[in-house]
Amino acid sequence: FQWFNWRKLTVCLSVRCYVDDKVSKVAWLNRSNIIFAGEDKWSLDPRVELVTQGQLEYSLRIQKVDVFDEGPYTCSIQTKQQPKTSQVYLIVQVPPVIYKVSDDIIVNEGSNVTLTCLASGRPDPSITWRLLNPSAEALDVGEYLEISGIVRSQAGRYECKASNDVSTPDVKYVNVVVNYPPYIKEVRSSETPVGQAGVLHCEASAVPQPEFEWYRDERRLSSSQSVSIQISGSRTLLVVANVTEDDYGNYTCVATNRLGIHNASVFLYKPGTGRDINASGCVCQSFWLLLLSVLSALLKC
Repeated sequence: FQWFNWRKLTVCLSVRCYVDDKVSKVAWLNRSNIIFAGEDKWSLDPRVELVTQGQLEYSLRIQKVDVFDEGPYTCSIQTKQQPKTSQVYLIVQVPPVIYKVSDDIIVNEGSNVTLTCLASGRPDPSITWRLLNPSAEALDVGEYLEISGIVRSQAGRYECKASNDVSTPDVKYVNVVVNYPPYIKEVRSSETPVGQAGVLHCEASAVPQPEFEWYRDERRLSSSQSVSIQISGSRTLLVVANVTEDDYGNYTCVATNRLGIHNASVFLYKPGTGRDINASGCVCQSFWLLLLSVLSALLKC
């Protein structure tokens, strides 16, 4: 009695049986079903055939091996003295295949997320998860990955891998986008003499990308001959073309998206006044600026 492992990726399997010239009768059986008796085929399966190369070989060949072929196969012989059998147990192994995986998703920060990865194979494949950020740390093991209260740092490409050591693992990916409100992470003030161009910088982090507005005191600014507003992705510049004494002072950068609003003060000042142009800027929460920004957003709808 022998165990025989066979992989489904192989299309043909031969189970060999050799007899001597003293044998009077010979047969192949699968469980209790007769496949061949002598050279007479009893099985109706067209994939099964007999291999008799010379008088001593009596082997069984199965084309396109399937998981349903798994089980015991018996070569039975009859001699003048007594019957004898030789048995092999066929185990069919199947490479892992992921047949269902979650679609790419977009969620708001703080939401609960469940990612699904279902796979088949023999033996049953093991499912592992990774978030492919720079460290690509391993996550939970199993068909379902539960993320409670997802945060922005957990956004990215998730890898689901199914493996069972039969063949190369099967791998699928799920992209997770996490929406969150704007946060102004950097502002740069400008020390500019009269008559030159002053440039104020403002950069925000947000998903979806933020919309920007600039204010001087409580007045919203727009591009004109003296002032230019430039926006590129998550950055904005306020360019004062020809600075005058009246242009010096506090300006406010406002970043908004549908999840929230954030603002920060940026300064245009005269050389020698002693302000720190490398400071990140003071974040202000002016009620009137917030109200103006919200009203502006409503008027756009």
